[in-house]
Amino acid sequence: MRRLSVTVDRFPLARRFTIARGSKTEAAVVTCTIEDGSLRGRGECVPYARYGESVETVCAAIEGVRATLEAGADRAALQSLLPAGAARNAVDCALWDLEAKSAGTSVARLLGIGTPHPIDTAFTISLDTPEEMNRATAAVANRTVLKVKVGGPEGDAERMRAVRAAAPSARLIIDANEGWRPETIRDHMLVAASIGAFVVEQPLPAGQDEILARMPRPVPVCADESVHGSDDLAALVGRYDYVNLKLDKTGGLTEGLRFLAEARRLGFGVMAGCMVGSSLGMAPAVLLAQDAELCDLDGPLLLAEDRPDGLRYDGSTVGVPQAALWG
Repeated sequence: MRRLSVTVDRFPLARRFTIARGSKTEAAVVTCTIEDGSLRGRGECVPYARYGESVETVCAAIEGVRATLEAGADRAALQSLLPAGAARNAVDCALWDLEAKSAGTSVARLLGIGTPHPIDTAFTISLDTPEEMNRATAAVANRTVLKVKVGGPEGDAERMRAVRAAAPSARLIIDANEGWRPETIRDHMLVAASIGAFVVEQPLPAGQDEILARMPRPVPVCADESVHGSDDLAALVGRYDYVNLKLDKTGGLTEGLRFLAEARRLGFGVMAGCMVGSSLGMAPAVLLAQDAELCDLDGPLLLAEDRPDGLRYDGSTVGVPQAALWG
């Protein structure tokens, strides 16, 4: 008989993390563990207030399907038991982990990946004054990809230029987190183009991005808050060039695979992204990132201390998960 457990784990951050919507000093994650005899599968999610989630609501959602899960519900059944979001992500990834262990193999082999390989990941520069962002960037200027948080009420042009001055060779992802407005986006996009940014992520609020279909895009634009699951993708054609695939939005690896396939069918580039969490939350996304143009899985690098057996980060590269962690 299966046994389910749900815990809340808190990881202090190495330093304050700030985006357009606010700051945080810790990562609060929900860990789902499903045991079946001597086998144990784990999954992690990050409840996100932007989507109406909290650790309390996510824990309650998982507890609400305890009996069904302990009776043996599988990943296919889970898709209708819980809606897309953090709660389903934690359970879905725990079921993948358990399934691989039960089969005596890895999730990568279940997915037909073969031998996954380490990938380059972005490192995030937190929103701050242009001077502080310049200093923070200079300390990591050797990294190949940097995600630059902007979206302040003013000063974003100076922020972008300050980061580029400190990292002349890095590929830059400019992430506004819905912080720009129709009256400012053209000027900001021109600045992003002038510094050679690779992509601009979610410049406008979700649901207020119609202008993207009617204006030149001198830098490709990536949807984040505007997209959750595979059913959202068709409506974004003509507005966005890339989509950010986050398992806490899709509700797990199962829907994440559908999302990836549908994004490819519609011609989108894909960024494999994350919330701020531990290596347990990043591990499934590393497998999806094998087939993505961009990878932003630096969550553990923002923590003061990661989980035991965490992913190995070597400069700009993140390694594949080991069995002791997940998968």
